[in-house]
Amino acid sequence: MGEIETEPVRPKVTDAKGILQQNREFLDFFWDIVKPEQEIRLKAIEDLICYLKNSEKPDELKYTLKRLVDGLSHTRETARPGFSLALAQVLQVFEEIPLQTTLDHIKEKNNLETVKKKLRRNAAFGNFFGVLALSQSGRLPKEPKVVLECVKLLQSLDQYREHLKDLPRKTMVDILSETPEAVFEEVLLGALQSDLSSAFSTPERLHLLLVGIQKFPSVLKPKKLKKLLGTSTVVTMENIPKLIEVLKMAAKSVKKDHTLPPVGLDLLQIALREDSFELLWREAVVNGLLLDQSGPSSYMCYRLLGSALPMLSLPQLRHVLTGEVMRHYGEHVVSAQLPDRFKFAPEMDKYVEEFLKGCTDPEKQLAVVLSFTLLTNQGYPVIPTFWKAVQHLELSALQRYVEWLKDMFINPQLDSCLEFSTRRQQRVQESGERSDSCVTRLRKWIIPRLVSIVENPSVKKEEDMVMDIARFVFFHSFFDAKKPTPDIPETEAKLAVPLDETIHGVFANSFFGLLQHLNHLPVLGDSPEVAAHNERRVTGVTADGTLWIVCLVQYADTLLNHSKYVRHVKPFTDQQRQAWNRMLASVETLRKKSKKAQKVETSAFQQLFLLVGISLFKAPEECADLIQDLQSCLERAQEKTSKKQSTGAAEGAEEPQWVEVLVEILLSLLSQPSRLIRQVCRQMFGTICPHVTQTALKAILNVLDPEGSEEESLVLVTDEKASGKKGKTDQKTEEEEEDEDQEDEEDSDSSDNDSEEEEEEEEEVVDDSFRLQLMKVLQGQNALATEEDGNEEEDVDDETMMKLDHSIAALFSEHKKRIQAKKDEKERLRKEKNLVRDFKIKVLDLVEVFLSKQPESPLVFGIIEPLLNVIQAGMSSESNQQEQDFLRKTADIFRNQLCNKKRYCKSASHMGEELHSMMERLLAKAQRQPDSSVSLYYFSGVLYLVRVLRGNEPSSTVPPDAGLFQPLGTGCLDVERVSACFREALDTFMTRRKSPLTGSMFVDVATRFPVLGLRLLDGALKYITGGVRHHQQGQACTLVLRTLQKPEVRKLLTDSEFPPLIRRATLQVTESLKTVTELKKKVDQEKVLKTLELTLFLVRTVQQQKLPVSLSQLEFVMQPLHQLEGFRRTGQLEDTYWNVMKLLGVPKPKVEKAKKPEEEKQPQAALKKKKGFLPETKKRKNRKKAPVEEGRGQPPKDCSDAVEKEGKSRKRKQADKKRKQAGGGGPRPSPPKTAKLEPAPKKQKKKTKKMGGNE
Repeated sequence: MGEIETEPVRPKVTDAKGILQQNREFLDFFWDIVKPEQEIRLKAIEDLICYLKNSEKPDELKYTLKRLVDGLSHTRETARPGFSLALAQVLQVFEEIPLQTTLDHIKEKNNLETVKKKLRRNAAFGNFFGVLALSQSGRLPKEPKVVLECVKLLQSLDQYREHLKDLPRKTMVDILSETPEAVFEEVLLGALQSDLSSAFSTPERLHLLLVGIQKFPSVLKPKKLKKLLGTSTVVTMENIPKLIEVLKMAAKSVKKDHTLPPVGLDLLQIALREDSFELLWREAVVNGLLLDQSGPSSYMCYRLLGSALPMLSLPQLRHVLTGEVMRHYGEHVVSAQLPDRFKFAPEMDKYVEEFLKGCTDPEKQLAVVLSFTLLTNQGYPVIPTFWKAVQHLELSALQRYVEWLKDMFINPQLDSCLEFSTRRQQRVQESGERSDSCVTRLRKWIIPRLVSIVENPSVKKEEDMVMDIARFVFFHSFFDAKKPTPDIPETEAKLAVPLDETIHGVFANSFFGLLQHLNHLPVLGDSPEVAAHNERRVTGVTADGTLWIVCLVQYADTLLNHSKYVRHVKPFTDQQRQAWNRMLASVETLRKKSKKAQKVETSAFQQLFLLVGISLFKAPEECADLIQDLQSCLERAQEKTSKKQSTGAAEGAEEPQWVEVLVEILLSLLSQPSRLIRQVCRQMFGTICPHVTQTALKAILNVLDPEGSEEESLVLVTDEKASGKKGKTDQKTEEEEEDEDQEDEEDSDSSDNDSEEEEEEEEEVVDDSFRLQLMKVLQGQNALATEEDGNEEEDVDDETMMKLDHSIAALFSEHKKRIQAKKDEKERLRKEKNLVRDFKIKVLDLVEVFLSKQPESPLVFGIIEPLLNVIQAGMSSESNQQEQDFLRKTADIFRNQLCNKKRYCKSASHMGEELHSMMERLLAKAQRQPDSSVSLYYFSGVLYLVRVLRGNEPSSTVPPDAGLFQPLGTGCLDVERVSACFREALDTFMTRRKSPLTGSMFVDVATRFPVLGLRLLDGALKYITGGVRHHQQGQACTLVLRTLQKPEVRKLLTDSEFPPLIRRATLQVTESLKTVTELKKKVDQEKVLKTLELTLFLVRTVQQQKLPVSLSQLEFVMQPLHQLEGFRRTGQLEDTYWNVMKLLGVPKPKVEKAKKPEEEKQPQAALKKKKGFLPETKKRKNRKKAPVEEGRGQPPKDCSDAVEKEGKSRKRKQADKKRKQAGGGGPRPSPPKTAKLEPAPKKQKKKTKKMGGNE
């Protein structure tokens, strides 16, 4: 402890009676202040202040001040701010401490003239943090003399800028901002004279001047500035070059901080005060910084622009936001879209959002938003369509902004845009196409911009605005105006530039996206009725309860009825118009019925009619047929609910039922890329789930697992195999089957290789054909040399060469077209495959809805195998992201919505034979899977069927002798039949080296269904020793253990059956342990561990229940196990073993640890001896006694020569001894300490060895 207390971190104190008697709690405060964790540091400072307040000892406060001042120059950088903050808090609380004394102590401790050179950096930081503490104490403005000395001390730290950077100047600014005007004028102004007069030399000094002007305007008057700077104002034409250089320096200083330097913001404020902002912006920013063409300067211009927004008037805002800085910013936004480029746009968005949030003037808000919207690149604004800044607009400004967007769409004013083009765009731009393309790009941006205003939940909006935007988007998506009419406001303004015909599809997609959002939109408004709707989480309706889609359908009908004033872009045919009218009539009928009785089915049908009806504008041919089918479905559904059962049954025999037609309609709707349609179809299907028939469900499943696909694949496989394996017999052993499986895999691999080779050959054939065509062309023009020509060169005229060039160019052009056609075909197939996969993912929604709504329906059983086929096919197919999503969703539905569902069908007693057959098929397929993960899903399906069969009561038609041996509580489960299936599967798992089944599957069977687990016990016991590998043998032990641990199994066994079972298990365990000869491998250790776990259960059961089972043979076999190599590698194995032996009466031997620690302590004690102490053998009396103890004669009295020789060879002899001890041999009795110094022990060791040998 003495060495620790003398460390330099804890200062040595001379006041022994006072400070050294402090308690540990007080001293620990200073250690916690040093820690880098902010919470610990602040807690220590708070506790220190409380301790000093409660204490009345003056020496403690004195010690605290000394310790804190000394810590200001701590070698650890993270400790200095902690000591500075603590000193500031102490000075603030204890005002009796004079600041002058503290400052003198700081100067004395950190004297830069007398301190050593290597500690000068720490001393500079000590001075800085000391002044910072005085400034943060809040008492500095009250003592002008101390303020002056602090400023002078900070000025003296300028020479250490390489260490402190601009920290002293920032602190000086802070002190200046808190200093009273009188103190500044009388005390500081003289001291800061040199800094203020050279303000244009560095950003820090200019910042100091700007702060002084803003803080003390009556002191730094224009006359005073004239003496200091030579000009009465800061921003003048003469000072512009100096200001530019200072701003460049400031921009480079904050290059890594991504912030605006304080001098920039203060310069803006001074320029506004001096009414010279336009001069500063034009000369210093636009013609100065912006022309620097460097990143820091450009980013500083953008930050000046964003920071200036709250300070400027409306004309100044418009001037700044339409200048070169904005244009330059737009070019940056476009060019920064490339990867690995710094993007300033998020920072600019924050500036705009802060301005809009703090500004309450709608005019200024609108001016800023419009200026950023008008910043366009070839007509397309640089701000994104979903711009969060608009959520801070006032309602009036937002309404005007929406009106402006609509006007800009109708009458694009490209001249008002702040247009720019990148250099690359300027090279490829065609002036003739500029106007139309820019208008189209602008309109493509405006429509999503309007839609995003509705979709943004943070934007304050009203129903009228939302409806106005929806009507505007719908109108320009599908209609054009002919004549103005007051009934349709959208016709009053005609488009200045006609819409491109190809752009209507883009607008239509935006409209349906808007419709999707309107379906989820909460009720807008502030009335109590609206609040009540929102409490019930009602969405998709207006304040009066009308659906948004109903309002839009009514508006669409109005447009269709005013064909004189509007023109439909894709006019309806007579059949489509009739479909539209039928849809309106059906919706009106459903609306009247919903008023009488609220039904979910009625609401779902109404929404589906409306959705299909409004989709007529996008896909009229498909939706017209869907409306007709949907109407017939509605009529049949209404007839079914009526009393006309006989008519419905007769019609149902000839025509498909209404629910089947409706399912087909839903499937056709899901093929369209629309989230709204997907959601409505999901909702609609949920309402008709109770009416779904097997045919309807089969139509859904055929999409996921098409009929015939599996059979076709099987035919292909069997045809390939039949060609090479016709002579093989049908009856084969299991080993032969395994060999055949391997051969099949090799054959499939070879077939794949053959197919690849065939493709390569085809490509070669194509190349050969192209080569032949090329040769024909050359020969046709006599341009190909032959053997008859020899080496003579013939001249070819120009006309022949021209023909040859044309022929070759045409040939290569055709070849290039063929290659491109192949690529296009491959891309088309890829896109079609993605569309099909996306469609299947949507169809999975219907399966999920059915399983969640109707888990007790018998139709659920028809879903099991199709889902498993999808999982099996997905595991073996390509692994792109879409395929993985589809597979993951299918597996999740199968596992969570089907197998793990608590509710299941309890009316399947009449389907017993069918379910048993399905279970056998699934179990057989589980054994044939190439992957255990797929096999696990099949096995889960088997367990689900077993659970269903067990939970269903047996039917009354079952013959009485069929359930003669049927255990109670098994329902209609055929225990013997199912047990035989599981026993066969268990045999497969235990006898094959590579099996997709796992031991946990059978453990799951035993734990969930003890009746079946009991039937598997005989086979499991057999495989404790008969398993094909150690892994299977260990799994057999686990299966037996988990089965016997179930209380239900013990109840199923009689008192006469249980002891023989335990006896047999004990014998099997004993035989298994006999074969254990080594425990080096992990597989052997796991097998022995599982065997010992079963043994522990068996021994405990025998002893507790006092069964007539002999354990002597088991004890004999287990005795030598702990001596095997590798036994102690795993603690679990050793603990389990000794737990068994303890029950058998053999306690674990205790390990003796008597002598070994003492022998180890002696060399450690020798190593820990302090320097300067003589060992015992160096003392004169021991040196004299040492030869006597070794059996030698007395040495001469003058033994200095021998001691000197010993000293020279001491290191060599120590190394020899260490090498011999490391070379081998057990621990020997501790030798005398002279062995390290004298060579005698070597000879003595030889003698002792010889003596041992003679004896």
